[in-house]
Amino acid sequence: IVTDITTSYIVLENNNIGYLIYTANPLSFEVNNEYKIYIYQHIREDENLLYGFKIKEEKQLFLRLIQVKGLGCKMALPMFATGGVNGIIDAIERENIIYLKKFPKIGDKIARQIILDLKGKLVSNADTKNDMSEFSELSEALTSLGYKSNDIKKILPKINKDLSVEQQIKEALKQMFK
Repeated sequence: IVTDITTSYIVLENNNIGYLIYTANPLSFEVNNEYKIYIYQHIREDENLLYGFKIKEEKQLFLRLIQVKGLGCKMALPMFATGGVNGIIDAIERENIIYLKKFPKIGDKIARQIILDLKGKLVSNADTKNDMSEFSELSEALTSLGYKSNDIKKILPKINKDLSVEQQIKEALKQMFK
């Protein structure tokens, strides 16, 4: 349940614990309403921040964007305030630098780096999308460990989908080191 809203974050209460969560559009939430939020926990030596998304596709694209050299969480999050998932992906695929530069702190250099790193990697065939959705928890876990999505996609066909997520992670790590 959302208990507080500011211009940059919301406070979400769950089991009497309040979590400060940075979101692209905090004002799209309402106080005292219940929401399902997809969380990314960003941990560094001097910070432990939570970033939240209303839809899973936003979180997945956010995870891809923060892998781009020079583009951190604080630069990627505002992209979702005015640019939807489809708009951002379309701009990358069409190499629309002008569209990408409209976002705060995104200049020519970073816009070009986003296109270089992600063009052709966000739109894939239906089989790959099915694999990624079947293994979404595994994919998210491996991404958070720093593995690239191309490497993850290569090993997914080798993983038994009937295993628990923990067993899938163990198997995936074995495959990564082969």
